[in-house]
Amino acid sequence: MASTTNLRIRRSAAQLHALAGVEREIRSQDSSSRRKYLRDFTQAYRSYQSVLSPQQITTQLGTADTILVGDYHALPASQHFAASLLEDRAQPGDRPVVLGVETIFSRDQHIVDEWWRREIDEEEFRQRIRFDLDWGYDWAPFYQLLATARENAEAIYGLDCMPREDLRKIGARDRHAAHKIAEIRQRHPNAVILVLFGESHLAPGHLPRQLSEQLAGDRVLTVLQNVDALYWRAAGEACERVEAVQVRDDVVCVLNSTPLEKYESYRLHLSRWGRTEAEGPDLGPTIYNLIDSLLRFLDINRYSSHNGNQPKFLVDLLPEVYGPSSGARLGRLLTRTKTRENALAGMLRNAEERGSVYLPQVNAFYVREFHMMYAAEEAARFLHHACRGLPLRSGAEHTRAVADRFYTRTVEHALAYFGSRVLYPARPATPGETGHTLPRTAPDCRRKKFDASAQLLGYMLGSALYEAYLSGSVSTATLRRLFLTRLEEPGKAKQTYFELAAKLNAGRRKARAAGA
Repeated sequence: MASTTNLRIRRSAAQLHALAGVEREIRSQDSSSRRKYLRDFTQAYRSYQSVLSPQQITTQLGTADTILVGDYHALPASQHFAASLLEDRAQPGDRPVVLGVETIFSRDQHIVDEWWRREIDEEEFRQRIRFDLDWGYDWAPFYQLLATARENAEAIYGLDCMPREDLRKIGARDRHAAHKIAEIRQRHPNAVILVLFGESHLAPGHLPRQLSEQLAGDRVLTVLQNVDALYWRAAGEACERVEAVQVRDDVVCVLNSTPLEKYESYRLHLSRWGRTEAEGPDLGPTIYNLIDSLLRFLDINRYSSHNGNQPKFLVDLLPEVYGPSSGARLGRLLTRTKTRENALAGMLRNAEERGSVYLPQVNAFYVREFHMMYAAEEAARFLHHACRGLPLRSGAEHTRAVADRFYTRTVEHALAYFGSRVLYPARPATPGETGHTLPRTAPDCRRKKFDASAQLLGYMLGSALYEAYLSGSVSTATLRRLFLTRLEEPGKAKQTYFELAAKLNAGRRKARAAGA
C-alpha cells in the first residue's frame, strides 16, 4: 500500500500542473485574493481532525439549529449541494426549514415574496432582482435551489446589502446578514435556518462570530465546501474518496468538487464577463490547460522535435475548440470532411450527454457545456491521438481489420479514462470497473456491440491502470510509453491490450496476496 505522502502526490500531481495555469490567469484578471479578508478564510482552515462518513454528516446536520453553508459562487456544484441538503433536511414531521441567501438583497424581499406566492414568473423574478446585472453567476443552479426551497421550505429570505464590489465594506455586510438571520429566528423560532453565503464570509472571525453574538441559544454549524488545503490533505487518505472531514467541533467540510474544477469555473466566468452573451465564454484556454497539464504529468515536451516516437512539435497539433455559439461552423467542417453519418450521430450524442467531445476526424473539440470530468477525459483522448500523429485525420481508420480497430478503441478509452482520473480524482468508479480481472480472451467486437464493448473494456483497463499508478506499480515512464505507442501496425493494439492486462492482473493478484 502506498504511503500517505505518496498517495497525496500521485493523486494531486496532474491537477497541480493544471491549477497553476488557471491561477496565473485568474491573478492577472482578479487581484482581490491578496486582500486580508480573503486571506483570513484560507488561513483559518488548513487541517482537519478526522474523516467523516455520510452518516456522521447527517447526524451533525440533524442536531444543528442554524447551518451556514459556504458557497463558491462560480461552481454550480455548490448550489446543487445546498439544494440537496435542504431537501434532505426538510422531512415530514421534522422541524421546518427556512432558506437565507446572499445572492438576493434584503431590499428585494417583496419581490421574493411575490415569486413565492406565484404572482410573477421566473423571468420577471430574475430581471427584477437584477440577478445578471448585480450577481452575474449561473442562474440555473441558483434557481434550482430556490425552486427546491419553495417546494420544501417554510420561507426564503434575501440577506445581502450593498456594496458588493467594495471589500472595505464587507464587514458591514456580515453584520447586516447576522441581524437579518436573527430576525428570521424571531419569525421562525422552531425552524432550521439554512444559510448559503460566500465561503470567505465563513472565516471564524467573520459572519460566524457576528452570528454567535446574535443567536447565543442556537447550535450553529458551519458547512464548508471544497476548501483547497483540506482537499489536498485528504488526497493522502487511504480510502478511495473522502466525502467530508471534521474541521472543528462546529465546522465540517464536504468535498464534492476538486480545486481545479472550482477555479476553471471561475476562469470561465471571468471570460464570459468580458464577452457578449452570444459569444459565451472562451473555452479554448480551459481545454489547452488540461492538455498541457497531462503533457507535464507525462513529461512529454510539446515543443520537442524528437521525443521517442511522437511526431515532432506536438504543440502544432493542438485542436480547434468550438463552443455552443460556433456549433454551426463545426457542422459545416464535418460535412466537408465526409464524416460518416452514424459516427457523427455518436459524437453529437456524446456532446449532448457529457457536454464535450473530441472529434479526431477533424482534430477539434466541441464543448456544449463544461463538465470537468468529461472534458478531462476528452483532453486525454486527444493527447493519445496526437501522440500517434492524429491517425484518424487521414481517414484511414476503416481500411483496417475490425479487431485492430476494436483494440485501438479499447486502449484509447483506457487512456482517456485514466487521464480523467489523474485530472479529476473525484470521478466515481463506473459499476463493474473496480477490482475485476481483466478479460484474457477477445470479447464480441461485432459492429452492433463494437462501441459499447470497447468502452466497457477500456474503462475497466483504465481503472486498473489508475489503481496501479496510485500503488506505485506503474511508473510515469510506462504511462508515457503507452500514450506514445503506435497502434496502427496490424496486431499492435491487441498485443498492447493483452500485455497491459496481464501486467495489471498480476499486480492485483500480488496486492491481494500481500493483503491476505
